[in-house]
Amino acid sequence: LQALVTLNDPVYVEAAQSLARIMLQAGDAPVDRLRAGFQRCLARSPEPAELDRLIKLFEQVRTRYAKDPELAKKMATDPIGPAPKDAKLADLAALTVAGNVLLNLDEMLMKR
Repeated sequence: LQALVTLNDPVYVEAAQSLARIMLQAGDAPVDRLRAGFQRCLARSPEPAELDRLIKLFEQVRTRYAKDPELAKKMATDPIGPAPKDAKLADLAALTVAGNVLLNLDEMLMKR
């Protein structure tokens, strides 16, 4: 139940939007951006299988957001504010979704 609450919580969406903006600075390739977000959240490098899953998620949602620019804009900018200059909204929205997943990982939320 915790994941259902946090995945849709406006504070987590805003945090994911902020994380997506940080990931944008990690390079031009999605793999570099996703690796940087993973490293920032979990303080370790992702295993190949973890990175592959993130890449697949990113590509899947980026395709959806590329077809619906209004939806991409909403995911990338509401509530945090305007997208950075020169940012592609579909990429930023997809990074937001990936960031939201990272922020909701058990490893992120629980210290063991």
